[in-house]
Amino acid sequence: VLWSDMENVSMFPRKSERIAKEAEEERRQKLKAAENKAKIMESFLKEKEKEVLQLQEEAKTFITPENLDARIEQCLDNPRNYNFAIDRDGRVVKRTVLA
Repeated sequence: VLWSDMENVSMFPRKSERIAKEAEEERRQKLKAAENKAKIMESFLKEKEKEVLQLQEEAKTFITPENLDARIEQCLDNPRNYNFAIDRDGRVVKRTVLA
């Protein structure tokens, strides 16, 4: 029993040093994980902000009850004909001959 107590006393400084190193390493890993999570969140927020700005830009061309009459007038003034064909060379053929 005496030998065991002496061995425990002699091992105590190394054990406490090992425990301190393990605690420091655990703290370092948690800090690194938190930094990575913050970077991922920042990247996610930047991407979402970019999407919101794009949607706001696209919303400028939406037809709303306020601009409905003006958009109808614009469509009537500038008619579009989507009746066309494309030949094998990729050229647009607007007039087709009926057989």
